[in-house]
Amino acid sequence: MPDIALSALTVTPVSPAIGARVEGIDLSRPLSDSEAAALERALVAHQVLFFENQPLTPQAQRDFAARFGQLHVHPIYPKVPEQPEIMVLDTGPHNPTDNDVWHTDVTCIETPPAIVALSGKLIPPIGGDTVWASNIAAYNGLSEPIRRLLEPLKALHDFTRSFPEWRHNGDPETHARWKTARDKHPAVVHPVIRTHPVSGAKALFVNENFTSRIVGLSDRESAAILEFLYDHISRPEFTVRWRWKEDDLVLWDNRSTQHYAVNDYSPHRRIMHRATVLGDRPY
Repeated sequence: MPDIALSALTVTPVSPAIGARVEGIDLSRPLSDSEAAALERALVAHQVLFFENQPLTPQAQRDFAARFGQLHVHPIYPKVPEQPEIMVLDTGPHNPTDNDVWHTDVTCIETPPAIVALSGKLIPPIGGDTVWASNIAAYNGLSEPIRRLLEPLKALHDFTRSFPEWRHNGDPETHARWKTARDKHPAVVHPVIRTHPVSGAKALFVNENFTSRIVGLSDRESAAILEFLYDHISRPEFTVRWRWKEDDLVLWDNRSTQHYAVNDYSPHRRIMHRATVLGDRPY
């Protein structure tokens, strides 16, 4: 018997390199196996999926994200008390954002997240967009000699680069939590170019928030290459920008993208709920 719910699903690209709008699905109810598989295929193809008008409770968001794998509990950011897998990003004048830099989430662990689901709960009246970049499109946009130069290189990803001690020592409890997280997350090494475990596509895998240096190069060599790559990845033709509305949900492939939370909404407040699906070790 054909899947009626699946037949209603439509996926419409919103830019040539990255991103598609998905309609015809209610994420607040359990996904069928065929729906989950269809969304995974669309995610690998488009890297970022945009869903509008999806008012999810924290439990529903957790259950939705858990269909794609084991969920990560962030060691630093606050969580929904009843659902610790749901991270709360509550930013504004009371708590300035620290996500206004290009980054791939949590690359400072051995198995960085594969998929992230972000839900808009309180959206400023203007501003607060998020921009995603395709690391696959950025890799494809490099010349062949540069690809050959980068292919054997590995880079160090450091927890303390994104979470410096000075930002988390305002009170003893916060500082103790930071020290525990630091001790549990020593710096790790990942390839500068990774292979997507599903599609086999090559993608750049360095980001400003966590990558501290390229292993085996001098400081000047490492800094020059990373600066070039960061500038290259953020070229507009590799990106898509989303203007959030309340109850939008965005699902992205963390293995092949990075993103930037635009910090232009002060004095307004912005609240987002994030669920993060663990991935495998990059290769």
